[in-house]
Amino acid sequence: MPQKLITFAVPCYNSADYMDKCVRSLLAGGSDIEIILVDDGSTKDDTPAICDRYAAEHPDIVKVIHQENGGHGEGVNQGLRHASGVYYKVVDSDDWLDEEALHAVLNKLREFVGKGHPLDLMIANYVYEHVEDNTQKVMGYSNVFPTNKVFTWKDIGRFGPSQYLLMHSVIYRTEMLRQSGVELPKHTFYVDNIFVYQPLPFVKTLYYMDVDLYRYFIGRANQSVQESVMVGRVDQQVRVTKLMIDAHDLHAIKAEKPKLGAYMTNYLSMMMTISSIFLMLDGSPEKMGVKTALWEYLKAKDVKLYRKMKYAALSAVGNLPKAIAIPGYRLARKIYKFN
Repeated sequence: MPQKLITFAVPCYNSADYMDKCVRSLLAGGSDIEIILVDDGSTKDDTPAICDRYAAEHPDIVKVIHQENGGHGEGVNQGLRHASGVYYKVVDSDDWLDEEALHAVLNKLREFVGKGHPLDLMIANYVYEHVEDNTQKVMGYSNVFPTNKVFTWKDIGRFGPSQYLLMHSVIYRTEMLRQSGVELPKHTFYVDNIFVYQPLPFVKTLYYMDVDLYRYFIGRANQSVQESVMVGRVDQQVRVTKLMIDAHDLHAIKAEKPKLGAYMTNYLSMMMTISSIFLMLDGSPEKMGVKTALWEYLKAKDVKLYRKMKYAALSAVGNLPKAIAIPGYRLARKIYKFN
């Protein structure tokens, strides 16, 4: 059997109410795709049965993995372990892909594979679908990346203040991902940041298509990026940030690939800021102590990076007095609509 072009991994946890839209959008990709539905120990609805039904209806496309609950990260890990596609993309079960954009992206990937020169990273836009006000916000990269051509890190431009590569925007080459050693921790939210950050130094060739591929629902009650939920799970945000601090020597990356090193430094700075802000939103003496400990952790790891981040424009927000930092964060949230 020929190798599949791409594996779409879909972690599913009590997803019965919305996963059909997700899976159907992926099935539109054709017969040379693979869909791995990872049922993460769902017990409250028909998610396991729905997964099995898709596998029975599309046995050459859909695989199902039923696992004990391990969290979103373990669903991503399981998908990568079992993936047979040249490329690998994670799609959350409450999101979906635009059919026209999907065909355009897959056709381009087929072209590269057919020539024997698969890319390391394909990038496309994603769209925030805001439930609360029924609006959309496209997150594109035409100001950052050359369009419709193969390029390397030396060819990239400057990212804007709300522009980051997220799991929604990336398609990695599967073998490159495995070689990067990325493995996400179990029972931890916000691990998508590790998934999109850790493999970047292993990427040599990139391609950007200015199409709105990924549609991301945001604003549902109890969603992991809701402010109240993030405050309650801030310890997990801190855990992810520490793992990212430990992942790479950013000075070495910057020496070899200056633009990539600068981007990754800014990304880590953003993570430090988010962790600091949500610890301040909690406001308890315990969490304020965690905030201090996080910055001390960075200082012990890399004092030069600590000094740079502590006074950088972005992460400095997390070191401002609470009365200034929190209103500043909420204003940015309204402007950029990031959660």
